[in-house]
Amino acid sequence: MIRFALALAAVFLLALPAHAGIDDTINSFTAPIATLMGQIVFFKIPLFGAELPVVVLWLVAGAVFFTVYLGFVNLRGFGHAIRLVRGDYADPNDAGEVSHFQALATAVSGTVGIGNIGGVAVAVTVGGAGATFWLIVAGFLGMSTKFVECTLGVKYRTENPDGSVSGGPMYYLNKGFAERGMPGFGKVMGTFYAIGIFIGALGIGNMFQANQAYVQLNNVAGGRLDGFGWLIGIILALVVFAVIIGGIKSIARVTEKIVPFMAIFYCVFALIVIFMNFPHIPGAIANIFDGAFTGEGVAGGALGALIIGFQRAVFSNEAGIGSASIAHSAVRTKEPVTEGYVSLLEPFIDTIVICTITALVIGTTQVAQPDFAGDAIGIAMTSAAFERQFSWFPVPLAFAGVMFAFSTMISWSYYGLKGWTYLFGEGQIGQTFYKVLYCLFVVLGAVVQLGPILDISDALVFLICVPNILGMYFLAPIVKAEMQSYMARLKSGEIRSYAH
Repeated sequence: MIRFALALAAVFLLALPAHAGIDDTINSFTAPIATLMGQIVFFKIPLFGAELPVVVLWLVAGAVFFTVYLGFVNLRGFGHAIRLVRGDYADPNDAGEVSHFQALATAVSGTVGIGNIGGVAVAVTVGGAGATFWLIVAGFLGMSTKFVECTLGVKYRTENPDGSVSGGPMYYLNKGFAERGMPGFGKVMGTFYAIGIFIGALGIGNMFQANQAYVQLNNVAGGRLDGFGWLIGIILALVVFAVIIGGIKSIARVTEKIVPFMAIFYCVFALIVIFMNFPHIPGAIANIFDGAFTGEGVAGGALGALIIGFQRAVFSNEAGIGSASIAHSAVRTKEPVTEGYVSLLEPFIDTIVICTITALVIGTTQVAQPDFAGDAIGIAMTSAAFERQFSWFPVPLAFAGVMFAFSTMISWSYYGLKGWTYLFGEGQIGQTFYKVLYCLFVVLGAVVQLGPILDISDALVFLICVPNILGMYFLAPIVKAEMQSYMARLKSGEIRSYAH
């Protein structure tokens, strides 16, 4: 099978004309579509000198509602989530394909990526240090959104004859609305979501990651990889294919090892930098709180800092997009709400921990040397903060970037696959075709300039949050009933602990 994929990749590359010609053709065709979709999906409302994207308001409003409606489950359920991930309540006889920890690792690998390194720097640059405070608040609220969508993902999943499972928003939108007497509406919403997640997987979940991995490696190599994007793409595609061909079990076995490693690897270096800037920590924290409520020097003042912080958080942890529920649906459990508890750890890890640590690396460095980054933005700014302490840090940072990109690609391959199988059926031939196609897009992402095609993918991914959040509002009473029933049985001892 790997030889087959390699042969297809070779034919694919040989069929490509000059890169510049491809770029021009793709960009000229997709630019008008990307512009229109961007204007619709990321439409902004002027508000006291700042501009608020409606899609961010939609996501944050949902997060606030679910947090209050479920009685701050993001706080009350945190301890139980840890026990579930530890395996204290794991019954090996339950239906499903992966453990709670594997499901969590797979979903986290889909959200922890370049945005945690470079996106935070952009947020701090645009929204000031105060954006960090609102980023944390949005991450906290997003924990409740994840709880709802991942509980629904397991509740309405489909168990296939071969023992595999399929779940996610397309299934709970379809089945949930059908239960409420709106089967036609549910089917349309489910199909729309499946199309969006499939295209999104090929774009921001695949091509963008491959492109950024190549850029990182080329930067470290001092430009010596110019013109070799195709080679990096083929290598990445082969490694990705070797993992995803085995399905969610194979993906989970990789993510449960790679996610803790890459998170610890990055956080250890970041914490070292923060403690090397120890005298400047109070100043950095003061800047965060001052900026959060005054927003000095930021367009829109404190509101501008809030908007940028919230925007970075929802773009980073994807709470409300529904993608994570696809991975969590594969868990071994007969209690849907258990995976809701487990999933609320995702925004905590992705946003509250990793994004905040990155912001403190930048913040403490800015206090020590305000002009440390020069004109650098994004990941280059983060790299400059690390380089101030470690001149050789671009090498491990590039390694972390490639690892983040790889883990995102394998997780998003599964999201796209479930969109594909929802649309075209669970046949093995169709699934293999999709996986080969996905890997060809890995190569394409490393070869061409992405331009508007990435903007279309990005817009689609955030557009599908509209039906997802809408469905979650309708189905929230079911989630609350599941939670109350589960907690009552847990307290009575009916739900057994397997901890030794």
